[in-house]
Amino acid sequence: MKIIVKVILLLLLTSLSLRSFSQEEWKERMKTSADIHSGADRLNEFLPILKGKAIAVVANQASMAGTVHLVDTLLSLKVKIKCVFAPEHGFRGDAGAGEEIKSSRDVKTGLPVVSLYGKHLKPTAQDLKGVDLVLFDIQDVGARFYTYISTLQYVMEACAEQKKPLIVLDRPNPNGFYVDGPILEKKFASFVGMNPVPIVYGMTIGEYATMLNGEHWLSKGVQCKLKVIHLENYSHKDLYQLPVPPSPNLPDMASVYLYPSICLFEGTPVSVGRGTMKPFQFIGYPDFREGNISFTPKSLPGLANHPLYEDTLCKGFELTTTLKSRIVQYRRMYLFMLVGMYDSYPDKGKFFNDFFDKLAGTDQLRMQITKKFKEEMIKKEWKSGLENFKLLRKKYLLYEDFE
Repeated sequence: MKIIVKVILLLLLTSLSLRSFSQEEWKERMKTSADIHSGADRLNEFLPILKGKAIAVVANQASMAGTVHLVDTLLSLKVKIKCVFAPEHGFRGDAGAGEEIKSSRDVKTGLPVVSLYGKHLKPTAQDLKGVDLVLFDIQDVGARFYTYISTLQYVMEACAEQKKPLIVLDRPNPNGFYVDGPILEKKFASFVGMNPVPIVYGMTIGEYATMLNGEHWLSKGVQCKLKVIHLENYSHKDLYQLPVPPSPNLPDMASVYLYPSICLFEGTPVSVGRGTMKPFQFIGYPDFREGNISFTPKSLPGLANHPLYEDTLCKGFELTTTLKSRIVQYRRMYLFMLVGMYDSYPDKGKFFNDFFDKLAGTDQLRMQITKKFKEEMIKKEWKSGLENFKLLRKKYLLYEDFE
């Protein structure tokens, strides 16, 4: 049976037993920044705390307070910003994934920008010298391997060790309406997954921060002095539409929704469309014999520097419409593409690389796929771990849950 037929059948079969959103529910749950006020929007809740203090701000291009960048807003209000800490992709969000980012000065404001990526993941005592308080405002997308929650953890550890209070300005999680995926095993911990949580953990970054503290997951069990500025009008039932792309390779909501399911391909020889205008919406490789599209990855400023199969024609699938709608409707990750691509790959011994187990957080998924487990068999193995995680998660939720 051809791969494309398998894809259609699996999409149908894995959806039949699950309840989807009705049109009325869909409309009710679709929310924008006009409906939900982020922590950064609620200036009156944290400005008094900043008065007379020298602060450091952890921020990037999505750190907006209304239509103005948070840093610009704070400077206009005479808040003393000593420095900006920038996560992966940089302060202005124009660096590609994995691209080395050097500490520098922001051209617009003249503020020193300290990179928290590459060899310098955690603020040092010198970085925090003269800082009274750290303000964290980063838009997460709710996938364990998205590195902003790892940056949060290192910032919390540094604040705890240097006795600096931390304020997290909460933001909605665009994938916060479900929980799914294998639980990370500690031996596979890395910068793309540091704690025993599933790939999709269904928590805002503020909720996740409270869990890091409450579960003593910071280094040596330390806890930082943490305050979360809550969201207004947010629920985990909401389908929040991001006003600003959170990083260069997640340019729109299709990429954001597909990312938790598609990023696992980064540990394989299958391109995820980096170097195209639809990253994480395409999958394919040069010798693939099926598929409904062709694409040629290119080096694009801010998107991909020497992407996989650069300047080489690839054949594969575009998943933008069909799979995106099912992820949102049925609130789950999908693996059939991964299983299908493995089945189609001519040299199966070279399909998985060392990065795959780090992304998955376990070696079980790789072994299940090589043993020809079907998607639903694999997902049954996740059930117990996910149930236990959901019980843990509920202790730290700040907003109405999706179930």
